[in-house]
Amino acid sequence: MTKLGSDVLSVILGGGRGTRLHPLSYQRAKPAVPVAGKYRLVDIPISNCLNSKMNKIYVLTQFNSASLNRHIKNAYAFDIFSKGFVHILAAEQTPQFNSWNQGTADAVRRNIMHFDKVDFDYMLILSGDQLYHMDYQVMLEHHKKNNAAVSIATIPVNANDATGFGIMKKDENDTITSFIEKPSLEELENWKSDTGVEMQDKGRDYLASMGIYIFNREVIFDILNNTDAKDFGKEVIPNALGQYKVVSFQHNGYWTDIGTIKSFFEANLDLADDVPQFNLYDNRDMIYTNPRLLPTSKIMGTEMKNTVISDGCIIHAKELSRAVIGIRTRIGKETVIKNTYILGADHYETIQEMEGSGIPPIGIGENCKIENAIIDKNCRIGNNVEIVGGEHLEDRDEERYTIIDGIIVVKKNMILEDGLKIG
Repeated sequence: MTKLGSDVLSVILGGGRGTRLHPLSYQRAKPAVPVAGKYRLVDIPISNCLNSKMNKIYVLTQFNSASLNRHIKNAYAFDIFSKGFVHILAAEQTPQFNSWNQGTADAVRRNIMHFDKVDFDYMLILSGDQLYHMDYQVMLEHHKKNNAAVSIATIPVNANDATGFGIMKKDENDTITSFIEKPSLEELENWKSDTGVEMQDKGRDYLASMGIYIFNREVIFDILNNTDAKDFGKEVIPNALGQYKVVSFQHNGYWTDIGTIKSFFEANLDLADDVPQFNLYDNRDMIYTNPRLLPTSKIMGTEMKNTVISDGCIIHAKELSRAVIGIRTRIGKETVIKNTYILGADHYETIQEMEGSGIPPIGIGENCKIENAIIDKNCRIGNNVEIVGGEHLEDRDEERYTIIDGIIVVKKNMILEDGLKIG
């Protein structure tokens, strides 16, 4: 009998600078970006691993990894009787590699000496910036059943979405026969796969790579030791098609790649809908994070509609509508917040600190109007401030905020004085 998870080593790719998530990734690694009010992006793949009984996990990082290190250290401590671990492997220069990581495959290659010391038969490679639930055991069993050397998790997409992904074509046995990177609409006609009746009825005829892979141990070592391929999606997978049996594992559930400010914004606000696509309220597929032991939130006279409120908040606002409110958020009287994600704060201020500093306290002041915005952590927004995003706004990057796709992102630790108007 297979020991669940004992033969799998999970490797989570932390990514580089994450420029498409700027400014949220300016002072933190992409996997450390707060999501859903109280979690970090890295909590999603780690939780999926733990729920799948796979508890040997490495997270590979290169850029701004300090806060990610702290989070993982505080959130994922295994007892002394467990062989499980969640370890950070930060990029480093060595006598063998005197430059920084050049891509996803190169990042894994540079850590082979660490992986070689771990007992495993299969390597599960994951992205650190996606939102989804998946039982990796089901994918592993599919991999074994098909005698695959490499398995790729794929998701059916429609023609418009297909142009932004690597698209696979499979045969009736789920074997991937060909691959194309970000095809044009004109090229797509010959790239349809049998995705099943339910998906085809929705026009989702194309199999997109989710950036989730299972490699047999000897295969991943052979590829990384004997080639100079830098990236899994652009080089390793296309090259593997002619050398190994590569199989598609189709995922039909919710999945989104949180690689841009717009996708990040939409994925978080979706959590405030009546029935969100990503289910946080699940006894089995739990999402784990750092238990901060915060008090319950306190709400006084606020009209709320479709709002998610995290722990430790003090809210006097007049109205909250389709909003996600992060930990330790303070919101003043008569303030109206719509279509906004407030990431919260790292600490509380005392009354003396709030009254004696000469600057607005951490949080949102009184009589403010905030719409179509993301407020990063520890921002100090004064009274009578208006932050109103919209599609009419042009993209630009200012000292205290950035506008992308009509979304106003107030940068971490910024101070917005009384009466300021943005939008």
